[in-house]
Amino acid sequence: MTKSAQPEPPKKFVPQAPANFKEAGLNPAQVEALILKYLLNTGSASGGQIARVLCLPNPPVLELLAALKQQQILVYVGAAGPGDFTYTLTDAGRDRARRMMEESMYVGSAPVPVEAYVKAVKAQTITAKNPSPDDLRRAFSDLLINERMFQTLGPAINSGRGMFLYGFPGNGKTSIAERITRCFGDEIYIPRVLSVEGVIVKLFDTENHEAIETVQTGILRADSFDERWIKIRRPTIVVGGELTMDALEVQYNPTTKTCEGPVQLKSNCGTLVIDDFGRQRMRPIELLNRWIVPLEKRYDYLQLPNGKKVQVPFDQLIIFSTNLEPKDLVDDAFLRRIPYKINVEDPSESEFRKLFEIMTPILGFPELKKECIDYLIDKHYRGKRPFRCCQPRDLLLQIRNLCLYKGEPINMTNDYFDFAASVYFTVL
Repeated sequence: MTKSAQPEPPKKFVPQAPANFKEAGLNPAQVEALILKYLLNTGSASGGQIARVLCLPNPPVLELLAALKQQQILVYVGAAGPGDFTYTLTDAGRDRARRMMEESMYVGSAPVPVEAYVKAVKAQTITAKNPSPDDLRRAFSDLLINERMFQTLGPAINSGRGMFLYGFPGNGKTSIAERITRCFGDEIYIPRVLSVEGVIVKLFDTENHEAIETVQTGILRADSFDERWIKIRRPTIVVGGELTMDALEVQYNPTTKTCEGPVQLKSNCGTLVIDDFGRQRMRPIELLNRWIVPLEKRYDYLQLPNGKKVQVPFDQLIIFSTNLEPKDLVDDAFLRRIPYKINVEDPSESEFRKLFEIMTPILGFPELKKECIDYLIDKHYRGKRPFRCCQPRDLLLQIRNLCLYKGEPINMTNDYFDFAASVYFTVL
């Protein structure tokens, strides 16, 4: 095939800026509610400012503001630039805004219809990504991963479906899981909030999503994107022992009358790590029953506060990280839906020594003294205990803290390793 005949790579998904409410999938009543509640909170604002807060284009917002003024819901306070005014609520407008606040106190970006979100997830799915060996090496460049583990992880990550990472504590299961999303590389767009069967559900979450600054370049904004969406790095969401069944459903706040999306919805197009699986407040069988269909079908059903159920994408790489044997946690039906079970093994002696080489400069030691590492291994490891990946860092931290306490230069000695081992391995 000639170069000119090669297919072009698929175009990245970018949500196009709507010209009007219909293109945005909104009706004027939805936008009116957001405008009135915003003005109730702020007192007054220009049309341009209101459009920015709602993340909508100016023309349809200014047109709706003019209509609300005609209905004596709003009044002008003054001019705010060419073709724009500063608005405030009339008494009738305040009454209407208060009634709307009783239904939901949400104020901010206009929502994106869930139907548009479903299409966006399909366009940005991780199952369309095929990370190469080079992608994996870049993603794990700050970890010591042996070739055998690379060969095991590669197909599992490419599957985009799910895996168990199991093995003894301290060998880097969580560190591996947290870096897997890097293999998929690019950024994605997600809505700030969704409109689902008339309910506003917050999706963008600053604790779990890393926003990427974008610059609008078009003078006429013809090439701009829909600002109700936000560009983020593909998410990696880690949940541990605090995970409950409630966290897997839409969260309703009865005080603000607003809803928050569950963790699996927020992790779409990325990775969801269930850390320390088997130690959650719920029993593993409960999670099995909740997710057995989504893991197979790649869609989920969420129940809304109004009692309605809605189908949403379940499109992420699920990683169960555990110190326990997977077969001791769940039954065969669940294991079948998690196609890869990867044992994160203890490091070899050479890998253990390499970890000391890596951590020595990071923790401020002027040099690695190989004779001290020989002494440590001969006295405290050989024939006594297995190596763990976390131990070089932990033991060097013990020595570093001792040196800082004594006011001495940070340095390795046999005596210092004896001290570190005595306090570190007392119950290990």
